[in-house]
Amino acid sequence: MKRIKLKDVFITVLALVGAFGLSLLFQHIFDVKEHVTTVFIFAVFLVSLWTEGYLYGVLAAFLGTVAVNYAFTFPYYAFNFAIPMNLISGIIMIAIAILTSALTTKLKRHEAMKAESERERMRANLLRAVSHDLRTPLTTIYGSGTTLLENGDAMTEEQKRTIVKGIKEDAEWLTRMVENLLSITRIDSSQVKILKTPTVLEELLDSVMLKFKKRYPDQQVKIEMPEEMVIIAMDAILIEQVIVNLLENAVQHGKGMKNLSVRVFVRDNKAVFEIEDDGCGIDPKHMGTLFCGYYTSEDEIADSQKKNAGIGLSVCATIIKAHNGSIEAENLKSAGVVFRFTLDIEEMSDDTE
Repeated sequence: MKRIKLKDVFITVLALVGAFGLSLLFQHIFDVKEHVTTVFIFAVFLVSLWTEGYLYGVLAAFLGTVAVNYAFTFPYYAFNFAIPMNLISGIIMIAIAILTSALTTKLKRHEAMKAESERERMRANLLRAVSHDLRTPLTTIYGSGTTLLENGDAMTEEQKRTIVKGIKEDAEWLTRMVENLLSITRIDSSQVKILKTPTVLEELLDSVMLKFKKRYPDQQVKIEMPEEMVIIAMDAILIEQVIVNLLENAVQHGKGMKNLSVRVFVRDNKAVFEIEDDGCGIDPKHMGTLFCGYYTSEDEIADSQKKNAGIGLSVCATIIKAHNGSIEAENLKSAGVVFRFTLDIEEMSDDTE
């Protein structure tokens, strides 16, 4: 809130000083006096457009009227509010300030309502996808547990081991799903802010691969990154989650995949992360809704498999957006798909948020 007020004060001062300087230029260098009021009216319009509420626009109109009366109306550098032209100019500037502020405020409210409506739609889609995805592993765990309790004595050790292994895999999958949901809840909460800390890229990728290898020990991942040390301000735990989600998405949905890679490079003061596979790619008709929380694989059958990619990709988009970054997906001409997201390489300080 304090930052917004300082920004509004800065805009007001800058606009009025600019209008004053430009008017002096017109009057003393080009000997043009007729357009001084127009310059201040334009300054008031900009202040009303770029600041919050009505205060700064009306204040700019009042100060602009005073400035025109004092410096640009005969007798110069003296106040004379008896001149009708000055009063009319002041009334016009105040009217413009009020109308512009009202229009801007209404537009901002409309945008806020539109954004809230979009968030509600995303939440509904997310809830629908979660309800679908949680049902399958829970049903499997319940069925497997019941089978062990009722028929365990008649089973071989190998059969029991297979069932327990399935329960373990489903439980791990549910744990990752809950982690994703908690991340979205954390970021959507207005009480919690993303805490960025300086993170060495190499250490980040080492931690990612350690987690990924525990889940997919047989999957090889090629790593490419700059030779020089790269330090990025981020919430390392959340960005790790993004990369792991994208790697898991490739393993689960990249049918026919043989190669999987993580590539990181620096461009235009941004760190660019690319997770690429040579699998089946993504149907172009799904590209527009890929990060909306309800994307599913083409061959998914309801309640038959844990293959919904929407939750993980929605989490990725939410986390990257919270970092003021961008994320996209692109089918490769040869085969497969590349997911690409960017993070700013910022100047970091003790109060970095």
